[in-house]
Amino acid sequence: MLISNMEIIPDTRIQEHLGVVQGNSVRAKHVGRDIMASLKNIFGGELKGYTELLQESRDEAVERMTMQAQQLGANAVLNVRFSTSSIAQGAAEILAYGTAVILE
Repeated sequence: MLISNMEIIPDTRIQEHLGVVQGNSVRAKHVGRDIMASLKNIFGGELKGYTELLQESRDEAVERMTMQAQQLGANAVLNVRFSTSSIAQGAAEILAYGTAVILE
């Protein structure tokens, strides 16, 4: 499955447009990560625990989007975008979405 943030793929024709597909992941903070984040706020630096948490969430959202595209019979998802939002205190959603297509 080709996943791209481009609207078109050079030298490739879109045979069929299957519609918008999406995948999301909602994750909550971990107490251990919160303690380390509090210390980093005092001393400065990257919050690696949160960076890892967000990467895991992005990967999961893309995997779910890809599964939805496969169910439609797509062989590519184009114009992929990400969106984040705060769901509740200490919890965030990452949404991946794009256009499922069949490429020649």
